[in-house]
Amino acid sequence: MSEKKILTNKIILAGLILFSLPIFVSADSLGDKIDFFVDSNYDFFEREEISATLQVTGSNFYFYVDENWFRPLGYQEKQRIKKDLSDLGSEFSSKIYPLLTSTFGSEWKPGIDGDKKTTVLFHPMNKDAGGYFNNGDEYLKLQNPRSNEREMIYLNANYITSPLAKSFLAHEFTHLITFNQKDKTYGVSEETWLNEARAEYAPTLIGHDADYGNSNLERRVEDFLYRTYDSLTEWLNNKEDYGVANLFIQYLVDHYGTEVLVDSLQSNKIGIASLNYALEKNGFEKDFSQIFTDWTIAVLINDCQVSENYCYLNENLKTLRITPFINYLPLIGESTLSVTNKTKDWSGNWHKFIGGKDALKIEFIGDPEAEFEVPYLIEDLEGNISISFLQLSKKQKGTAYVPGFGSKNKSITIIPSSQTKIGGFDDRQESYEFSFVVSTVERTPEQEQELIEKLLSQIEFLKTEIAKVQAQIDAILGRKTISCRKFENNLYYGMMGNPEVSRLQEFLNSQGPEIYPERLVTGYFGPLTKTAVIRFQEKYAEEILKPLGLEKGTGFFGSATRTKINQLLGY
Repeated sequence: MSEKKILTNKIILAGLILFSLPIFVSADSLGDKIDFFVDSNYDFFEREEISATLQVTGSNFYFYVDENWFRPLGYQEKQRIKKDLSDLGSEFSSKIYPLLTSTFGSEWKPGIDGDKKTTVLFHPMNKDAGGYFNNGDEYLKLQNPRSNEREMIYLNANYITSPLAKSFLAHEFTHLITFNQKDKTYGVSEETWLNEARAEYAPTLIGHDADYGNSNLERRVEDFLYRTYDSLTEWLNNKEDYGVANLFIQYLVDHYGTEVLVDSLQSNKIGIASLNYALEKNGFEKDFSQIFTDWTIAVLINDCQVSENYCYLNENLKTLRITPFINYLPLIGESTLSVTNKTKDWSGNWHKFIGGKDALKIEFIGDPEAEFEVPYLIEDLEGNISISFLQLSKKQKGTAYVPGFGSKNKSITIIPSSQTKIGGFDDRQESYEFSFVVSTVERTPEQEQELIEKLLSQIEFLKTEIAKVQAQIDAILGRKTISCRKFENNLYYGMMGNPEVSRLQEFLNSQGPEIYPERLVTGYFGPLTKTAVIRFQEKYAEEILKPLGLEKGTGFFGSATRTKINQLLGY
């Protein structure tokens, strides 16, 4: 079952004042029959107006029941309904009302009708509807002809005997509070998704979700798992909207406390801006975007041992884990898999890749008009998880490599989410396209570089061995080879196959073992040659280094070093 509520419906006539002085009326009495306007979109019979009788009243509530629904019931069933309504009224007076008002603040009181009591109207609704709130009732009939001119909420009469009735009552009463705290106090209307998310947390706050079986939380988990990729902020009044709102707000309060919900409500900001305000006020460094990203990881792994940021603290949600879309890569040969999808702002997307061999190359391309965040999770053969983030360009492109598939790692899960729009959410939102290509490659760029360095090291080793042999031959033959040509160019680390480097090595060799003990002439300006140049520079520091303000040799064969060597050569 899914709960639905009416969207904001302010009808304001030009020239009239938004909030008028309350009209003081006498209190309702048991048995009173009143005609009420109802929303035909929710009423089971699509009625726009019904007659209802006051069946139960208390210190702070009136419970009216639709006459056409109640009258045909048998005597015993009527007595049972009244008993359940009485119990629900006790729950409202003793727990729901005091806890919600002490946490979030009061409803408008005495309000439009001058009565401190809240009216609750029970009438049969569509199966998935638990209740709704119509803020049009908070205005005079002059402003809204269909106003009931009461602080009131509507509940589905078919759930009176259900354990869920108290959760529905708490949810809808939170909307009544929100109207006073936002619309009346600050003249702003809360964005629907956050309005509903706060109301979804009300049953948990009161303790109605502590017993998980048949609770509102249990059904919201089912709603969320039905379509996990539903947008948090786009509100189409579907059960999935309530599912994602509930599961996100549970995570938010788990880690950042109820005060974030309270402070975001009791401010003149709305939506994401109000949450960022509340997070900063309560001393948290993370903003909504970072928390949303953490949440998309948490619902996938839900493991506090990986990180406290990536799990639920609520015991009833400890086992919650979503199932990602799974993609298979062949275990033999090279393979490439391309995925293209669309998403909306603040929607989670989970794509898992298994199979493949050697290394995986991941190329992500997002809509350049959007702003994506793309964490990815690598799971090794032992089940250990590591988390990284794709670094995206301004054009929303990024590449990553994951080595060791089949030998070390067994899966990678990519979690892209568009985080472009941060306000002004209404019915339907814009979709953004993203795609990624996952392919097997023999080596990652790091492995390629490692191989190149290994080959260069082997080449250097072979050159060194050759130079040693040449040096031994020269020693046997009594040859001492030094070119007397003048040095004309700068020489530096990394140069290869350069004749002038060879002449430099010959010169350094001539300076004795304290300068160049290796005596290698290879034409490669490697670490040995650089060290020899440093020794030479420090030997003649007064002439080479000191004029440059240096104390240590650099190994760079520049003008100062070149001048000194040319001087020693007779130039």
